[in-house]
Amino acid sequence: MKDGVYIDGKWRAGGGAAFSKACPATGEASWQGRSADAEDVAAAVVSAHRAFAGWSRTPLSERIDILERYAEELGKRAGDIAEAISRDMGKALWDSQAEAATMKAKIAVSVAALKERAGERDEAAAFGQARLTHRPHGVMAVFGPFNFPGHLPNGHIVPALLAGNTCIFKPSELAPSVAEIMASAFEAAGLPPGCLNVVHGGRETGAALIEAPINGLLFTGSAATGVFFHKHFAGRPEVILALEMGGNNPLIIWDPSDVDAAADIAAQSAFLTTGQRCSCARRLILPSGAFGDAVIEAIVDRAKGIRIGAWNTPDIFMGPLVSEQAAWQAVDFQDMIVSRGGKAILPLTASQSGTGFVSPSIVDVTQAQDIPDEELFGPLIQVVRVSGFDAAIARANATKYGLSGGLVCDDDTLWARAYTEMKAGILNRNRPTAGASGAMPFGGPGLSGNFRPGAYYAADYCAWPQASQLAPKAVRMTAPGFPS
Repeated sequence: MKDGVYIDGKWRAGGGAAFSKACPATGEASWQGRSADAEDVAAAVVSAHRAFAGWSRTPLSERIDILERYAEELGKRAGDIAEAISRDMGKALWDSQAEAATMKAKIAVSVAALKERAGERDEAAAFGQARLTHRPHGVMAVFGPFNFPGHLPNGHIVPALLAGNTCIFKPSELAPSVAEIMASAFEAAGLPPGCLNVVHGGRETGAALIEAPINGLLFTGSAATGVFFHKHFAGRPEVILALEMGGNNPLIIWDPSDVDAAADIAAQSAFLTTGQRCSCARRLILPSGAFGDAVIEAIVDRAKGIRIGAWNTPDIFMGPLVSEQAAWQAVDFQDMIVSRGGKAILPLTASQSGTGFVSPSIVDVTQAQDIPDEELFGPLIQVVRVSGFDAAIARANATKYGLSGGLVCDDDTLWARAYTEMKAGILNRNRPTAGASGAMPFGGPGLSGNFRPGAYYAADYCAWPQASQLAPKAVRMTAPGFPS
């Protein structure tokens, strides 16, 4: 494995502290090296600024060719990418394989988005011609999360490079291994040195990067960190910020005819990727009475039957959480809910083996008090029982977040209400909340972001528009009261 700093197309040891990442399924080291210190970060920024001059002037057709070759290189490395992700964060191998495929598919989607949302056009005008073009910002810092350590930073890097920006990628210290494979794929595709630099490390490395002379920060992660970044760049409107910060997502189930299908949707919404997707359902809203009881019973049956194991174990649905610390944080969160009046219908338990393994959990919070409106990254769903659909909508919207939500129902009238009244950037009917199309925007209101959604809309924050009026030659100007 390569060490902690990739600058001007070369890997070398970082000047910061040594750190390692352990596989949460086995405890074995999956990555180790030295983090980038402030001097390393400064060198990466200088490299990116130097490369920007040439890359931004490279014709778009050539940039597209390089990114399309990058897609081919990702395809060649798909197996290595999936294994690296699974070893670092514990994700089931089939889940990581899907992530690797999504990384490759991102290029074609990003090219289409760039041409549609940040392309060029000319219009005839009385004076000659009106033209719209888009310009890159400059050097973009990309902070990657651990849950999709390849796909999500790739979703920033690819559209940024297509638009003519250069990037400095700080992978999550909890899932660092895939960055080396991404860098090698870019290198093989012919990306010029300095257009992508990598700085490994934790908080100190990130702090040095946001203090550096960057032109943009593209971030996916927790609300607390995103809010910190927003405050840090207050008063600096020249720095573009794209913040995606998760959610406390509601799923309403309201009298569908197929209880088993509803339970499938709820269980996958809550427990996919061991609950480590920012679009996972965190709150399940049900009607009081026999129907709600039946749904809960069916979800419990599914939760008890979920196969859990190491990433390379065949036919598992859930792997561990990203670390042993994350597992015990999930236990503590559940204990807090129970201490405030919640009832653990199916308790979350953590392995005692020093791994990140936990069991799926369902906690009834209908009678609980003062439950914090926070996102727990784990397989725990809170159940709320309500008396009517008005109350269901109100409870769904009772959050400072707004990323994802859903309604499972057969009634078109109820869906029409939910579609109009629920506050969520991704709002699904009769589908799991945990998932989204790369051909659509990804983001939401409230503390889920700063209204710069990613995925297809990443093209919007990777370039700024330039409007021009063009005349073939200068002519005398006239206006009422203007001297001729």
